[in-house]
Amino acid sequence: MLRYSLRRIVLLLVTLWLLSLLIFSLNYWYPGDSLTNMTGIASNDTLAYQQAQVARGFDDGIISQYGQFVSHLFQGDWGLSLVTQQPVFDEIKPLLGATVELGLLAMLLAMVLGIPLGVYAAVQQRGPIDRVIMGISLSAYSIPVFWLAQLFILLFAVKLGWSPISGQINPLYAIETQTGSILIDIWLSDTEFKAAALSDALNHLWVPVIVLAIMPLTMLIRIMRNAVLDVLQQNFIKAARARGLSDATIMFRHTLPNALQPVIRQLGLQFSVLMTNIVITEVIFNWPGLGSWLVKSIYERDFPVIQAGLLILASLILFVNVLVDLVHAWRYPQVRKEIDAE
Repeated sequence: MLRYSLRRIVLLLVTLWLLSLLIFSLNYWYPGDSLTNMTGIASNDTLAYQQAQVARGFDDGIISQYGQFVSHLFQGDWGLSLVTQQPVFDEIKPLLGATVELGLLAMLLAMVLGIPLGVYAAVQQRGPIDRVIMGISLSAYSIPVFWLAQLFILLFAVKLGWSPISGQINPLYAIETQTGSILIDIWLSDTEFKAAALSDALNHLWVPVIVLAIMPLTMLIRIMRNAVLDVLQQNFIKAARARGLSDATIMFRHTLPNALQPVIRQLGLQFSVLMTNIVITEVIFNWPGLGSWLVKSIYERDFPVIQAGLLILASLILFVNVLVDLVHAWRYPQVRKEIDAE
C-alpha cells in the first residue's frame, strides 16, 4: 500500500507541476502586459508596478519568473483582480466553500439513491421495475444540465412556487460569510432566527442539488446494476447458494462488497463530470461559487481571476481522483497487485 500511495502522490505532484506551468504560461499568452496579467497591477501605477517587477523576477530570466510565480502561489499572493482590485486569494475562500458544499451534497444524493436503485434494478432484472429504472436513468442522462436546470426552475420555482429561483439565502437574514458554506455559516452565526435561516437556505439548496446530482445518479445506477449482475454470475455466489445461505446473506455479505469495487473506481470520474456541470449550474442559479465567479471573470477578461479559478478547480479534481484511487486500492488489495504486475 505504501509503494502504491507513493506512486500516486508522485504522479499528483508531477501533474500539479505541469498545471502550474500551464497557468504560468497563460500570463504570456493573454493579450496585454504579462506582469499585469499575473499580478493585476496596471503599468500606470508606476511605483507598485516597479515593485512587482522586482518581486516577480521580471528583471531576470523566465526561470526566475516561474520560481517567483510558484513562491507567491504558496504565500497566498495570487495577485489582484483587474475589476475589483481586491486580492484574488481572499475572494476565493468563501467561493470555494459554496462550491464544495453544493458539489458534496449533490454527490451524496447521487450515491444514496444511485447505489440502492442499481441493486434493486439488478435483483429485478428484465422485470417491469428494472425496465422503468433503466429507462428513466437513460433518459435523464441524455438531458443537458442547462436545459434540466431551466426546466426545474420553471416547474418548481415559477409554476409551483416551492423554491426561490436563484441565490443562496434571503439577504434579510444577514448571515455573515465565514466559510462560504451557507449551512456552516448559519450554524456559526449568532442570529436569533437560526432555524428560519436554515429552512430558507435548504429551500434555496434542494433544486440546484437535484439538478447537479442527476447525471452522476444515472451513471451510478447503471454501473451498480451491471456490477451486481456480474458478481451474481461468479462461482463463489453459486457455491454460497449451494451451501444454503439466504438471499439476504449472499447479497450483503458476498455480492455488495464485490460489486462496489467498480463503483468506487468510477467515483473520481463522476466527481470530475459533476465539477464540470457545477459551473453551468452555479451560473443558472446565481450560486455564489467558483463556477459563476470563473465565468464572470472570462466575460470581464479578468486574467488573474481566470488563472486562480482554473487552478483551484483543476487541483480539486486531481486531489479527489487521487483520494478515490487510494481508497480503492486500500479497500481492494488486488488492484495494487494488478498494477504492480504491469
